[in-house]
Amino acid sequence: MEEKTIGQNPTEQAPQEEGGGWGAEAFEFFKVLIVAVAVALPIRYFIAQPFIVNGASMDPTFEDGQYLIIDEASYYFFRAPERGEVVVFRYPLQPKQFFIKRVIGLPNERVEIRNGEVWIKNDEQPNGFVLPEPYLPEGLRTNGDTEVKLSDKEYFVMGDNREFSSDSRRWGTLDRRFITGRALIRAWPLSKIGVVSD
Repeated sequence: MEEKTIGQNPTEQAPQEEGGGWGAEAFEFFKVLIVAVAVALPIRYFIAQPFIVNGASMDPTFEDGQYLIIDEASYYFFRAPERGEVVVFRYPLQPKQFFIKRVIGLPNERVEIRNGEVWIKNDEQPNGFVLPEPYLPEGLRTNGDTEVKLSDKEYFVMGDNREFSSDSRRWGTLDRRFITGRALIRAWPLSKIGVVSD
């Protein structure tokens, strides 16, 4: 099959560039680098971002040292965080540090922890309901008696390893502006690679 070159008459040969040396090569490399950065930065800051799990607060769902890809685009462009999703956020008391927790309470809800259970009260269920948590190990109870009313931009988050998690029970509610994105893909270790399910 005959190869075709876009943009020139096939009966004519393209003119050959003369000279240039290392300066021309450096300029071409610089152009490629600029294009690569222009493509990569929006992806890195607005679409997806890698994180490494540090600590045991999300055991057994996520273990220390696992490598995650975070979906930032969904929350930035399309929708708000939903109950049960695992989110990565800037720790409100030290914003340079990132935490990973699960969304338990949504804006304008009341969250109560009593007798080892998590209760949610909202407009749809003003009398409240016990939050089903199938992601927790069987028999695990949530310690710490707490009652919190969330504002229209606040979330209540907790780690799945309830006994060893520093979360909203300790440092309070999470403002929406601190949330970076949701855990989307577990990229390491290879034996556990795949899409994260809530």
